[in-house]
Amino acid sequence: MTTARARGLHTLLGLAALFFAPLFAAFALYYGGGWRPAQSTNHGVLLRHPVKIAAPWPADKWTLVQVGTAHCTDACRESLYVTRQTWLGLAKELDRVQRVFVAPADCCETGFLAQQHPRLIHLDAASDPGRSLLAALPPGTPDRTIYLVDPLGNLIMTFDARDNPKGLLTDLRKLLKLSHIG
Repeated sequence: MTTARARGLHTLLGLAALFFAPLFAAFALYYGGGWRPAQSTNHGVLLRHPVKIAAPWPADKWTLVQVGTAHCTDACRESLYVTRQTWLGLAKELDRVQRVFVAPADCCETGFLAQQHPRLIHLDAASDPGRSLLAALPPGTPDRTIYLVDPLGNLIMTFDARDNPKGLLTDLRKLLKLSHIG
């Protein structure tokens, strides 16, 4: 009877170890080992240290900033399209967001910008506001990088226009839902 009892105890301890060992291992890794799963749900690149932008442009709104080159290439037009569709996708929150395009004054056809991109703020890269804004932005690929500036003038995120555009819209909706500014 003792061996049957010992065998039952060993079986019970083995089953308990099967259940508790992974639990203790996960607890030790999470709290003691410095390993934590990525908790980020954002689609853009969140900057560890926001950059304060002192460029004078209409503030008090969330701002999508794009930088263009001397010629409005297909990539430039695609990036403008992505921000326009994202902006329109905000529906009732659309007035809380503005779009700023920093490029040389003669980079794009003014008729194209006026017709295809209403309410787009075009800053000449050679003007004082354009130069100061360009100086504050971190390096990025012109015609591809979309910068997100909060209503307080802090650059907080960057997006690649080639990535999933719905991710930009998702991030903006989350920010607008949680934000009480702008």
